[in-house]
Amino acid sequence: MESYEPERLSSAQLAAMRRSLTSGRGALTRRSLLRASGMGALALGGMATLGACGIPPAKRADAGAPSDDRSAEEKEVTFSNWTEYMDVSEDEKGRPTLEAFTKRTGIRVKYTEDINDNVEFFGKIKPQLAAGQNTGRDLICVTDWLAARIIRLGWAQKLDPSNLPHAFANVSAQFRTPDWDPGRAYSYPWTGIPTVIAYNVKATGGRKVDSVTQLLDDPKLKGRVSFLSEMRDTIGMTLLDQGKDPGKFTDTDFDGAIGRLQKAVDKKQIRRFTGNDYTADLSKGDIAACVGWAGDIIQLQADNPDIRFTIPAAGYITSSDNLLVPAQARHKTNAEKLIDYYYEPPVAAQLAAYINYVCPVDGVRDELARIDESMASNTLILPDREMAAKSRSFRSLSTKEETAYEEKFAKLIGA
Repeated sequence: MESYEPERLSSAQLAAMRRSLTSGRGALTRRSLLRASGMGALALGGMATLGACGIPPAKRADAGAPSDDRSAEEKEVTFSNWTEYMDVSEDEKGRPTLEAFTKRTGIRVKYTEDINDNVEFFGKIKPQLAAGQNTGRDLICVTDWLAARIIRLGWAQKLDPSNLPHAFANVSAQFRTPDWDPGRAYSYPWTGIPTVIAYNVKATGGRKVDSVTQLLDDPKLKGRVSFLSEMRDTIGMTLLDQGKDPGKFTDTDFDGAIGRLQKAVDKKQIRRFTGNDYTADLSKGDIAACVGWAGDIIQLQADNPDIRFTIPAAGYITSSDNLLVPAQARHKTNAEKLIDYYYEPPVAAQLAAYINYVCPVDGVRDELARIDESMASNTLILPDREMAAKSRSFRSLSTKEETAYEEKFAKLIGA
């Protein structure tokens, strides 16, 4: 693994993080509505820490070394996750899948919803990881770009395949080989987060919207189109529309996507760039069509039958939240057993039925249909083969690239 770059986070990177915290997928999503009122100060405080102190100049030589695993004598595991990212009982007093895991294995799970956003959480655990100390967590769930950073720094433990038979066999093909963790040596996906095209069929006069080209050029949509203020989603979808692979693009390709979007801004085709706040405008019809997140669309459809989504023929962007075992975790084997448990189709189905994000587990459809037939047929939860084949990931960026790209994107969206 490489040493991490010594430079501090740039102003462009910090601005992008602020957008994510205040209006992006890390803000008012389904899983974060309950924490929204109290997260701001804590999240921005964590971000300020990153900006002021910088990232450690290099990874510790021994940071990723196997910890002293005490799983055999200590039948417990501590799991940090996001809010509303785990199934709960009808009386909201229990967590059925976790309780069933404990009953089967005897391993007690200390489950904590203490991840408010990636930046704040990284600021919380970074000092211990940099010092080669135990974070107090055996399993964490973070978004792909942060998972990539933690792995690159040597702060995640390599997983033992012998403890992960279900995970190895059942992880969906579209999540199997991310460029930041080929073969899933250090991580397994918890959920997938697709970026799709959404539209209000009443606002479009009954017309279908199914491409980024249509969003950018259709005169009947002028001034009623929005794109996301998250760079990877908006640029990734535009790259795909231009026939470029978001997993392999060049600086020239990136500049081409910026230029394409800038033309639409200049002619006032794009109304604005948004975080999650596009949902209210889309539901009301003030925005006729947009680039949006699948989890939002599922929720909107439950209340508004006019909300539709399409998967462009050119493809769509999928990001993921991922499970990792931090360096120096005390209960690595127990954590691996918990990861593997959630890759058993009946368990994965129960989880998917509650959280409504893309399930990364193959073989879960029949199990989910027994719970809710409509969910089993919803391709935003279980992508069919055709949809999965169109999924693309935005490639990992170097610090230099991220700084340059975020500066150009910030100029585009007026941030």
